[in-house]
Amino acid sequence: MFLSAIIFGLLGSFHCVGMCGPIAFMLPIDRTNKVKGFFQILSYHLGRLFTYSLIGLLFGLLGKSFYLFGFQQQISIVVGVLMILFILFPKIFKKVNISKTISNVIFKVKNTLGKELKNKRNDTFFTIGFLNGFLPCGLVYMAIFGALATTNAFSGSFYMFLFGLGTIPLMTSVVYLGNFTKGTFRKKIQQAIPFFVVCIGVLFILRGLGLGIPYISPTPVLDLVSNSATCH
Repeated sequence: MFLSAIIFGLLGSFHCVGMCGPIAFMLPIDRTNKVKGFFQILSYHLGRLFTYSLIGLLFGLLGKSFYLFGFQQQISIVVGVLMILFILFPKIFKKVNISKTISNVIFKVKNTLGKELKNKRNDTFFTIGFLNGFLPCGLVYMAIFGALATTNAFSGSFYMFLFGLGTIPLMTSVVYLGNFTKGTFRKKIQQAIPFFVVCIGVLFILRGLGLGIPYISPTPVLDLVSNSATCH
């Protein structure tokens, strides 16, 4: 399951670079001092990782509550179905109205982000990364679904942390080289993303079904305990 988070980040960064790429390229890093520039970029990534981990923590807690009430398998199935529907019927999700409160928050995040990009303080880069992590992104939503399917806050946070970690190679390259991912290669990666998301969705569904398939769809612990009790 955690492997899917890293692959989400690696492949998803080719999709998200369209939104976050310009922000990364506009970072006010010191290009005359390579060491200082390295730590500034590192600070930016740490800010994003902190945000993703925080989001994962919250949804991991939500996933834990489902687990405690015995709904973990159902949630895994629902998450898998949502992932597949998101790919097959994207227009359905686009019709979902975002509340004015969330819209206002996103507007404020973008506005603050624009102001921070004009600063060159040492703490600016962490702040930019922190705010960057809250920007709307379809692949981030997929990763959040994955965090929701975990059984505790730590797992949810770690899942999102790994997702963010997977985005670092491409986002770092964008800082130095700009949007170099245009062309056939990027197109092929973007075409592969939906296929991968559907595969992950199927795995989440199989995991929730508890078919007794090692590493893919293990038998639920409660069932194992029940069978053990019956044998005695």
